[in-house]
Amino acid sequence: MLEKKLVAVSGIQASGNVHIGNYIGAIKQFVDLQDQYKFYAFIADLHAITVPQEPVALRKNTIDAVALYLASGLDPKKATIFIQSHVAEHTELGWILNTITPLGELERMTQFKEKSEKSVLAGLLNYPTLMAADILMYQPDIVPVGEDQLQHLELTRTLARKFNSRFGETFKEPKAFFKKEGAKIMALDDPAKKMAKSAESQNNYIGMLDAEDEIRRKIKIAVTDSGNEIKYDPERKPAISNLLTIYSALCGKPISLLEKEYAGKSYAHFKVGLTNIVVEILAPIQKKYHELSKDPQKIIKILRDGAMKASVVAKTTMKDVRKKIGFLEN
Repeated sequence: MLEKKLVAVSGIQASGNVHIGNYIGAIKQFVDLQDQYKFYAFIADLHAITVPQEPVALRKNTIDAVALYLASGLDPKKATIFIQSHVAEHTELGWILNTITPLGELERMTQFKEKSEKSVLAGLLNYPTLMAADILMYQPDIVPVGEDQLQHLELTRTLARKFNSRFGETFKEPKAFFKKEGAKIMALDDPAKKMAKSAESQNNYIGMLDAEDEIRRKIKIAVTDSGNEIKYDPERKPAISNLLTIYSALCGKPISLLEKEYAGKSYAHFKVGLTNIVVEILAPIQKKYHELSKDPQKIIKILRDGAMKASVVAKTTMKDVRKKIGFLEN
């Protein structure tokens, strides 16, 4: 008898400028997880519209995000890849979870407090309950998250307990799958800030689709620390420590080994080595991405097939939820 695989689920942002921080902290993990878990990967287009989006750009970014993840190794034969809005049960469960979520729980979310300084829209406030629905729908054992999403996952676990306590055992309480190494990649131009595609300066990050010349330029001008020792010390040498983290995550060598390899060598010499590994990793991904982009219908078919598979599980979950909360059967 075959052993039943554990379940993992994660959302992918439907936005452009995916960078190597996203690759190291998320995409690379997803590719590994799909071999070990029954993995659900959805494009979070409903979350994307919590901030204003141009419809044409949103559609393009959605297709581009899928193409890039496929090019990076996410395999529709191993993972269920779909669009969040194509499985209507996500929004239904999100609404139901809203009805058991105290307003104060949502208002204390760090991301809401940060983003609401610019805009106070209901979608931004209710983002965490939809995220909880996205997760709980598939009864996952783990959820790969970055540090900035741990608070949201804890709320998800809280809501699972609340629902189970009130209506009977229904949802699993998923655990965070947190990869410490490379979990947070900092900006090339300021190691005190996180690498972000929303950054004002493109020198903040290396885009997954950046040309080789652009990659070389960005790494060449990347901020370094005083002195010239290539040593991992996040407190005293945050800039070179960040570059070592990127180098190690991409080449698979421990940071301690990289420190030995570059002992007595200059920052410039180190940056050449880092540049070469970044180009080596990204070149085949970019080639496959451009090939996939020529055939968007192939991508759409993958997404439709994925939505059909995801819907089977979502409908089963929601049938149970509706019955337990007292809705009449349709």
